[in-house]
Amino acid sequence: MMATISSDKGSSGSSGSSDKGIFSGAAGGAPDAPAVEAVVVRFAGDSGDGMQLTGGQFTLSTALAGNDLATFPDFPAEIRAPQGTLFGVSAFQINFGSSEITTAGDAPDVLVAMNPAALKTNIHALKTGGLVIIDTGEFGRRNLEKAKYAENPLEDGSLARWDVLAFDISALTLEAVKPFGLGNKEALRCKNMWTLGLALWMFDRDRQPLVDWLTAKFAKEPVLAQANIAALNAGHAYGETAEIAGPLRKLHIDPVPAEPGLYRTITGAEAISLGLVTGCRLAELPMFFGGYPITPASAILHHLVKMKEFGVTTFQAEDEIAAICSAIGASYAGQLGVTSSSGPGIALKGEAMGLAVMTELPLVIVNSQRGGPSTGLPTKTEQSDLYQAVYGRNGDAPLPVIAARSPADAFECAIEACRIATRYMTPVILLTDGYIGNASEPWKVPDPDSFEPFPVRFLEERNGGDRVLPYKRDERGVRPWIRPGTPGLMHRIGGIEKAVDSGNIDYAPDVHQLQTDARKARIDGIAQTVPPQEVCLGEAKGRLLVIGWGSTFGPIHQAVRRARGLGLDVSHAHVRHIWPLPGNLGELLSGFEHILVPEMNTGQFKTLLRDRFLVDAVSLGKTSGQPFAIAELETAIFRFFDGVPGNEGGEVAVNESQLPAPEIEQP
Repeated sequence: MMATISSDKGSSGSSGSSDKGIFSGAAGGAPDAPAVEAVVVRFAGDSGDGMQLTGGQFTLSTALAGNDLATFPDFPAEIRAPQGTLFGVSAFQINFGSSEITTAGDAPDVLVAMNPAALKTNIHALKTGGLVIIDTGEFGRRNLEKAKYAENPLEDGSLARWDVLAFDISALTLEAVKPFGLGNKEALRCKNMWTLGLALWMFDRDRQPLVDWLTAKFAKEPVLAQANIAALNAGHAYGETAEIAGPLRKLHIDPVPAEPGLYRTITGAEAISLGLVTGCRLAELPMFFGGYPITPASAILHHLVKMKEFGVTTFQAEDEIAAICSAIGASYAGQLGVTSSSGPGIALKGEAMGLAVMTELPLVIVNSQRGGPSTGLPTKTEQSDLYQAVYGRNGDAPLPVIAARSPADAFECAIEACRIATRYMTPVILLTDGYIGNASEPWKVPDPDSFEPFPVRFLEERNGGDRVLPYKRDERGVRPWIRPGTPGLMHRIGGIEKAVDSGNIDYAPDVHQLQTDARKARIDGIAQTVPPQEVCLGEAKGRLLVIGWGSTFGPIHQAVRRARGLGLDVSHAHVRHIWPLPGNLGELLSGFEHILVPEMNTGQFKTLLRDRFLVDAVSLGKTSGQPFAIAELETAIFRFFDGVPGNEGGEVAVNESQLPAPEIEQP
């Protein structure tokens, strides 16, 4: 879904709503409320209740309304957990507003809980005074027992901290779709559309795009389309007409000021796929993608398989090793080989990565990180594969590593990975994670002419007099790329150590030393083409630098912005090129008294910075499978200061998060 915007560029603002419940004290039938800056809504229900679909369609309607947004899909690893159980809860959170949004928000303002399990697992994240909408039709004794409730929370006063709007959504849905003759089970599947209709009314959204989408989705089953549309309309009408003594009312969120242009919502997986295709077009190469299904990386294969008209060949291999080896073979043949996986699959690909390093062939490897080790947390997010990316191969096998910071940023990072891979004849690892891959945000579609091409030039004639020298290096230490079958250029490459220039097998100690040094120097030289590291918020010198990488960008940026608003001397820098690191990074780090490194692992990037620059960086680690909350980072920042201006007695007033506390080394 795309929209064209022709307004003026706006300034940045908060990405979260106020601490007080935005619906508190409002009575049913009250006039529309004044516009608020941002709202966080979480839909939660059983994994069969369609919460991801509901959230996705609400996201589209929000984007069409012109709001900035960020989303966080959070679903179980089980394909179909037992219905009504705690570990089968699926949730979708969206933060949207009339100012810059960089995170999916901390505590929700509104929680839609479709059953007791969804209520129990999500209620304590809801902001005090927030609104919880509950389907009472699912609160029977059996479902309460499955959710480990001894008493019905609707009756025992345990929800007193929040505004509660409880009614029988199940019964209302059944009544709405009754004319279409659906069975009870099929009819109840329309509950998510009824709930979506109510949400569209609450936030002044247009239903027509959803009606069009349902009509297209169920084109071959018009009765299902009509039933779902009826449920959608019934939920919307309920909001318009219900006489409820409680917090139900309509909120309007103004569109965000934005640069003129064509916009669309995009997920990280979509952005990577489009970026890879764009990178190959800029290199003037066809792309071969060899992959094997694994959560959360599979979505990249799903998107690329639809892009054959752009010179993309996709291959679903029988295993991870075959996937990467097929991509290496494609690169040997003169295409750009690409593969993707998550941590466990990347481990299996390790030996083949060493082969790509040794043969010096271009290859792009996308790692959509998830919680580990082993199978770990397949559907949860983490940043724990950094050691694996930088060091995780046998022997000295250096290769470049790039990290995307947001869904939209993944597009440019994919292009950069293609550029480095083809320019330096090397495999490149592109790090994303489950949060980036699944989350979505508005993306301004770039002008294709704004990207500088980097066309590949294959060797077409002998480069050693009457001989072919496949490992003769240029001034950057890069060997030529030779397509098999080029007349007169028959050559040998492989994984065994090879002589300088000729590539013939050579085990001599001095040869291995020379080639090891040459491979390292080639990768180190990439730092010369990496843009200097900049501070994205704050001064280039000062008391505290919060430095991050990957998907921590949003919460770090907002926490630093809020801290600077209190007068604190704190800055934010975010690193895209993990290896080799930008050449000026050491000088930048030396300009700060303290360095805080938040990351969703136990301190891997902190170790890299300490090793490379001998700085006393402090780690803020989190491995709960959930992204950082802004409040968690604010609390960590405040520990580096004696007090915050404006707080009596030097006390720091912070909005503590409901999520598990991160581990932090003492500064």
